[in-house]
Amino acid sequence: MKAAALTRSWSVRRVRARTAAKVVADTLAVEEPLELRVRGRSVAVVMRTPGHDADLAAGFLLTEGIVHSADEIYDIMQCPTTDVRANEGNVVEVVLPKSVRVDFDRLTRHVFSGSSCGLCGKTTIAAVQQHFPKVKRPLRVPAELLHQLPALLAAAQPAFQTTGGLHATALFDLTGKLLVAREDVGRHNAMDKVLGHALRAGWLPLERHILLVSGRLSFEIMQKALAARVSVVAGISAPTSLAAEFARASGQTLVGFLRAGRLNVYAGRLASAK
Repeated sequence: MKAAALTRSWSVRRVRARTAAKVVADTLAVEEPLELRVRGRSVAVVMRTPGHDADLAAGFLLTEGIVHSADEIYDIMQCPTTDVRANEGNVVEVVLPKSVRVDFDRLTRHVFSGSSCGLCGKTTIAAVQQHFPKVKRPLRVPAELLHQLPALLAAAQPAFQTTGGLHATALFDLTGKLLVAREDVGRHNAMDKVLGHALRAGWLPLERHILLVSGRLSFEIMQKALAARVSVVAGISAPTSLAAEFARASGQTLVGFLRAGRLNVYAGRLASAK
């Protein structure tokens, strides 16, 4: 798959107080639809930043509980389109072995849609825990390690630095080494791209890894992390109440407001300071 542009130049009229308006070039984050197909059937259309589409597709199927390992995916192909309204490369076909069962009625991009979900919290959490078992041996990491990670994530966000319009997710090992980072206009897409990369690389389960996200920590973000068996999830921003409830019930450690030498622990525990 060819490399895709994450940003695009755009002409804007810049207006400032007590200054004449002028036309300048600005940089925008690219957003385009991606249609995901499984066995020839369309299962989702996601609005994403082009690039790493195979990882996005793999991560989507992982977090929806369709696949659990790399050998359950034969191939991921970008398909040509005959639709003149669609950009080339915006359709991806995932080829699965016959042994992989696909419930097309359940498979959807928004199985659990966070604040827009009509289910009560306890019902939603119980349903997901039946799908992805809770963490039995929670991982405890020191605060000192977590404080090192935001700077590493920021350095891996070149498109955000120029647009301010992209989210990011990064995966670290227990030494604080950055293993993979992805940017996308969608928080969930950035997460799926990271987890899909890990799936295809054969790294799962991610029981001894840390996920860091740049934006809000929602219920669905925690659910996706649990699908890959990640027990420590940290964010630069705030968690939602349902994310905190889900993390506590699932045995995950949830850290928010990880910035400038401070953090909040909303669920789980960190390692004791030395």
